[in-house]
Amino acid sequence: MQEIADIEQALRRAAPHRLVGVVEDALREHCGALGVELRLADYALRSLQLVGGTAGADPSVPVHDSPQGRAFGAQEPYVLREAESLRLHLPVTVRGDRLGVLTAVLPPDTDLRPLLPALAQLCEALGHEILVAERDTDLYVLARRATRLTLAAEMQWQLLPGRSCARPEFALAAHLEPAYAIFGDNYDWSVSDGRLTLTVTNGMGEGIEAALLTNLAINALRNARRAGLGLADQAALADQAVYAQYRGAAFVSVLLLRFDLATGEVEAVDAGSPRLWRLRGHAVEPVRFDEQLPLGMFEDTAYATERFSVRPGDRLLFGSDGVYGAVSPAGESYGDRALARALRGTRLLPPTHVPQAVLRELAAHHGGGPLDDDALVVCLDWYGTASTVAV
Repeated sequence: MQEIADIEQALRRAAPHRLVGVVEDALREHCGALGVELRLADYALRSLQLVGGTAGADPSVPVHDSPQGRAFGAQEPYVLREAESLRLHLPVTVRGDRLGVLTAVLPPDTDLRPLLPALAQLCEALGHEILVAERDTDLYVLARRATRLTLAAEMQWQLLPGRSCARPEFALAAHLEPAYAIFGDNYDWSVSDGRLTLTVTNGMGEGIEAALLTNLAINALRNARRAGLGLADQAALADQAVYAQYRGAAFVSVLLLRFDLATGEVEAVDAGSPRLWRLRGHAVEPVRFDEQLPLGMFEDTAYATERFSVRPGDRLLFGSDGVYGAVSPAGESYGDRALARALRGTRLLPPTHVPQAVLRELAAHHGGGPLDDDALVVCLDWYGTASTVAV
């Protein structure tokens, strides 16, 4: 497919809701495709939801028990050869953020070897255009929901940067439960100037009030970060913003970290309840900080940074209080020992699979019923740079 550049141009020129149609037209012309469909992962990462209408297609298929799900989970093409056609399922992923799966139905004698590199490039271009198009159409946002979101959850998902991110130095992923009814938990990240800034947030309260509180805190932290302030000053500015609005009646717990991508040195401000565990080799241990006051509890709180370092091969796991505070029927908190077991048990999984796996373990630990609080898990695998690996 030497015409890939022309298809990318057509995607950029297309109306936001016409992206799948552009891909289908191109694959019909250049590959003899018999049909094309796009499915996006739902908010709970349990199903792949059909974008638009395709005659005879199921509106959703499960992530964990479907051909499309195999391509999505493995992040590799998956082929089904049938008597009259060949079904090619391709992951659609942008900078490590898994969006969904593109399926092309091709003639049964199609030689895939020369096509796969160009189709992978096409899927990446499609993913980029979906993220741009979401500013102007609800089509792709609607396709991601298997059921209706609460208003609080709608606000929180619009605030999130994505579900995963990958760079040569690290890969990270996050998940929230209950996905369609979250309210106070949140996370944020930004990569620039050789640094990764990561925040894990737990706003007090429930429903819309918790979502409003978290929105204020996250945007205050972003405003301070984008003004070039240091980590402690970012916390202080957000603290002032929350206190000015709520006068101490509501506050936000946040763990704020900034990683130096070249050295693995980390600055941290612990302002409340989110906690951090580290898997190094087979050893799991909590990374403890001096707890400082949550944002907005008192006026003009001063914050101080602490430092630690990460090594290539380290896995960091961040959890909100809905994770480590969940109690089993026998009265054992999940954060006491069960979380360490879950972290060891998932050490061979890629980071994109870990948050969901831990949350499944959490649900079983809790007895299978609804959790008492929303729960957030963030997993970060640290690879380092060539220089840090050499050291």
